[in-house]
Amino acid sequence: MEQRDPLVAGQVPQHDLEVKALLNAGRLQEANSLFDQLVSRTPPGADRWVRSFVLVNRAKLAWRLGRIPLALELAAEGWTDLDGEQGDNPAAAQAMHALAYLLEGIGNRRAAVDMMRMSVAVARRAGVPEVLGQCLQGLGGTLNFRAISSPPELAPAIFEEARRCLREGLELAEDTQAKRALLGAYSRSLAGVGELEEAEEHARETLRQSREADDKWAAAVSNWVLAVVRREQDDLVEARTLASRAVAASEAINDPSLLLRFSLDLADICARMGDHVGEAAALRCSVAAGRTATETLQEGLGQALEQRRVAVQAQRLAVAAQEAAARDPLTGLANRLGLERAASGLLEGTAGQGRVPWLVLVDVDRFKGVNDDAGHAAGDATLREIAQLLRRECRAADLVARWAGDEFVVLLGDAGGGARDAGPAVAERIRAAVDGHDWTVVLGSARRPTVSIGVAAGPAKLDQLFAAADMALYRAKRQGRNRVEVEPRVGVQEDARPRV
Repeated sequence: MEQRDPLVAGQVPQHDLEVKALLNAGRLQEANSLFDQLVSRTPPGADRWVRSFVLVNRAKLAWRLGRIPLALELAAEGWTDLDGEQGDNPAAAQAMHALAYLLEGIGNRRAAVDMMRMSVAVARRAGVPEVLGQCLQGLGGTLNFRAISSPPELAPAIFEEARRCLREGLELAEDTQAKRALLGAYSRSLAGVGELEEAEEHARETLRQSREADDKWAAAVSNWVLAVVRREQDDLVEARTLASRAVAASEAINDPSLLLRFSLDLADICARMGDHVGEAAALRCSVAAGRTATETLQEGLGQALEQRRVAVQAQRLAVAAQEAAARDPLTGLANRLGLERAASGLLEGTAGQGRVPWLVLVDVDRFKGVNDDAGHAAGDATLREIAQLLRRECRAADLVARWAGDEFVVLLGDAGGGARDAGPAVAERIRAAVDGHDWTVVLGSARRPTVSIGVAAGPAKLDQLFAAADMALYRAKRQGRNRVEVEPRVGVQEDARPRV
């Protein structure tokens, strides 16, 4: 078969392998410490398939470590990377294999089998023997568990399919840990089809290798298979001893799925012996394992949902902060930043509909005198009142902003069928509204304010419109204030002139 680059082939990073070895040896604290060091790192230069595989494989490790929210997060991210055509990529096959393990762990068994079959199909196309062997081990092991929980008349056919998968995997695997996993699962499928002597032979070999490698996972599986063989041979005393060892080993490695299966088989053996105390203890263990798996998942989902709630809240706060940054706190209108953010879309949209973009520039006449006569608090109240008048005289589609100090800008969002006098008409309404407003409550007997307004229409560019309206406003100031002037030549002068 064609040789592939090790990273592209889905090679597990060395530290990830070490975490798995520590888990299988029951050294959970060490596994946790090492996992913390690697969880934020992805192999340099990894393509999306390799990244997906590494993320989902780490989700498996997090799951076995009981870190369920992290497992869900890693799995979701890796699954997202898997989206699309997997073709013949070996890393994609391994990522699907790891996802199937997680689906089995949360009880989605049908999806787990389907995902395992997909991983085998992709691995076959990839032509990498080691990857195909791992995927076949996952499918065979999953089928073994499915056969055990199936009706008796269906179980033999499922065990037979598992045996074929696992036998093929054994012919391909070179890694010793993968071989132990395949051999242990293969011995269980042999027992399932009634080949008890061969099942015992392979289970004992798995047990021997597991002791040499300090692999409690393989030891748990091999003792379980030997217990099944003894149960079928009606040697219930030894079957109980072997099943008890399997349960103890699965507890040591913190594998609720194995613990649940093995404790149920131990309870069955004890029931056949009439050992009701042992049966009750085994059933309590199985119930506890099932409850642990369920509660852990529920807790993890709860934490994941809480994290999602916090993320949504943070996003809303960020949006609110962004909106606040674009809004004038005194008047509640858009500020200069808000105007600049929204102007481009509004002006281009208006021009794109064949309508005339208008900008109305409003300046309060002699506002310093208002502050001097009535005080700064009254001056602020005056600006708020003018902002309300602007809102009243403009439409919902118009953008009303406080540009700076006592200066306001109105962009007409829709000039109403391209009317030539839309901007001047709005400007005149604003001028008249301010001039005719009852200012007694706000200013008492102090001089009432008026506004001068410059209006411009033309190209959909804020700086050009503003410069043109500014020239018109300059004329309004020079010609006596409290009036509207329209700039006929938009864009001729880019820079605004000083005003009196």
